[in-house]
Amino acid sequence: MTIGGLIAIVIGSDITDDNATALAVFMGISDRIIGLTVVAFGTSLPELVTSVTAARKGNDDIAIGNIVGSNIFNILFVLGTAALIKPLPYGSEYMVDGIMCIAAVVLLFACIIRDKRLNRKGGIAMLVCYAGYFGYLLIR
Repeated sequence: MTIGGLIAIVIGSDITDDNATALAVFMGISDRIIGLTVVAFGTSLPELVTSVTAARKGNDDIAIGNIVGSNIFNILFVLGTAALIKPLPYGSEYMVDGIMCIAAVVLLFACIIRDKRLNRKGGIAMLVCYAGYFGYLLIR
């Protein structure tokens, strides 16, 4: 069942990614916006499914570790590996996105500092911040 679930997650994420990207290109949305939203969403679906499932089963460490570990891996390992293959230009238009990454970490710590847990209020704050960031990307 685990192997079947993993295969289904990968296939589902790939289908979502391909179709959402085709739709965004058809609508004339820039590659940068597609990468920051549609592709990011599609590639994060496995983490979303895994973390929600782990949280529902009471495996809190797996839920949090999956997300934090995935982001550290993506920023340091994936980006580092891609830069080894071909240098990646980092234009000033990505500065807001870098600041948003830092702000997300600060928000996470602000939400968990008192109770040592991320509660519904913190989750809502994170979702509202992402909606604001997404809105900013669309109007920019």
